[in-house]
Amino acid sequence: MPRGRTIAITSAVTVLAVGAAAGGAYYVLHTRGSAEQTASHFAAAWSRGDLAAMKADLTGPAPGFDAAYAEPVRQLGAEKVAIRLGTVTPAGDDRAKAAYTATMTLKDVGAWTYTGSLDLVVKDHHWKVAWTPAAVHPALTAGSHLALKTTWPQRAAIEDASGGRIDTGEAGGSVQQLVGYLDKATAKDVTRLGSAYRPSDPVGRGGLQETFQKRLAGTPTSAIVVTDASGKKSLRTLQTFEGSPGSPVRTSLDPAVQRAAVEAVRDLSKPASLVAVRPSTGEILAVVNNRGGFNRALDGRYPPGSTFKTITAAGLLAEGLTPDSKVTCPKTANVGGLSIRNSDHEAFGSLSFLDSYAHSCNTTFAPLAAQHLGGGKLREIATKMGFNQPLSIGVPAAKASLPEPAGDAELAAESFGQARITASPLVIATVAAAVADGTWRPPTLVPSIKQKVQPQPLPETVVPQLRSMMAAVVTKGTAARAGLPKGTAGKTGTAEFGTGPELDSHAWFMGYRGDVAFAVVVEGGGMGGKVAAPAAARFLRALPG
Repeated sequence: MPRGRTIAITSAVTVLAVGAAAGGAYYVLHTRGSAEQTASHFAAAWSRGDLAAMKADLTGPAPGFDAAYAEPVRQLGAEKVAIRLGTVTPAGDDRAKAAYTATMTLKDVGAWTYTGSLDLVVKDHHWKVAWTPAAVHPALTAGSHLALKTTWPQRAAIEDASGGRIDTGEAGGSVQQLVGYLDKATAKDVTRLGSAYRPSDPVGRGGLQETFQKRLAGTPTSAIVVTDASGKKSLRTLQTFEGSPGSPVRTSLDPAVQRAAVEAVRDLSKPASLVAVRPSTGEILAVVNNRGGFNRALDGRYPPGSTFKTITAAGLLAEGLTPDSKVTCPKTANVGGLSIRNSDHEAFGSLSFLDSYAHSCNTTFAPLAAQHLGGGKLREIATKMGFNQPLSIGVPAAKASLPEPAGDAELAAESFGQARITASPLVIATVAAAVADGTWRPPTLVPSIKQKVQPQPLPETVVPQLRSMMAAVVTKGTAARAGLPKGTAGKTGTAEFGTGPELDSHAWFMGYRGDVAFAVVVEGGGMGGKVAAPAAARFLRALPG
């Protein structure tokens, strides 16, 4: 036993003995246990939250007992309580007072330490706790309560790459989809965010405001107070914890690139999206949807159509084909029982692999994929270029999905971006960025976020070959008439969807120019070269410099 504890107990026994000599011997000689033992038992039970054991030490029923000990948890967010018993001092023949120090760990606030005391009396030859609300805290009475009052600092800003605010509601609808908005906290929000929050406090809803709620909001100044019975009027402040301001969230959005993307798809009659990324870093430069509501650019799950041929081509080049390899592009082909044709029933006969890619020949790619790749190798190269990869950009974003093909027929359809493959414009933009940089990089809207996956270098021999093939699409292939500026490389896509003899198509174009890669999709837009590629041309021409 620690020395201080021994002295305290010895002093108590000495005083009680003196009291016995004065005529209180009955209480001392016939009382079982000691005041120190009861106080110690009560304090230990309080520390572990054992109300039943605490009640066993009381003189009798105590109205409000359960509510008084629940209040620190419910009102203050106490996650842990530690009670350290101090000196037990006699207060008469059958009375004593036990000092204690309480430390409550308050969620999102800190440790609150205070001192108090327990009144003990002898009842039925046992030392018991004569409980009142003051046993919880000396400032409490039967008509008062503990409460946590918070004062929030000014909320920090969400910024574009240049430091300009984009959370004021003036940056355009597509940006507001990313930013989210402020709302009043619900009881569910309070449970999720912690005791510092109260219903109706401002909280982020959707987008970056929700993802970075705690970072943007900062820490409030919190005051532990005693209130009246109604809980509305503060009677006394027990302790104050100073808060701290929030920290801004800087995104990678480039205002000039965002404006160019808006102009590119604004006037299209059908829903369209455009995403631009920086190939050298994976930073997202622009995200635009020409329709509100659903964020197609990040969460859309579209068949990628012939943009996926870039991934199939990468796999075939890795297996030994070259852009100059001789291949055929017949009017039809059959792989695994699947009848395959080209757009507009085209046929080009014998030609180079580069030209078959530039003209987007399904009847070339499907047989080659079945012959040289198989489902495993196609999936492997697709994973290196962004498919089946978890995304962590700062807001919800759907990962691209490439299921293992069930057979050669499904593999053939996957080779040109059909079957069960789905991807968003964001992921397709990263495919173009991977070719531009030579490495697939996980995209991000907030560069400070730690990524879940590492960059994936493409095979060194494949990269320059893919670049030459994507350049050919613009100079002499399916995008030759789109008006794309010099230096652009890309790939068109026409992705069929639906059922029936005549299928509608989403129009795609992905590409890069300099350190800007991008993808455009137009829902039900038809041919990628006729609809999506001209939108990409408008985007590139509107970029500064």
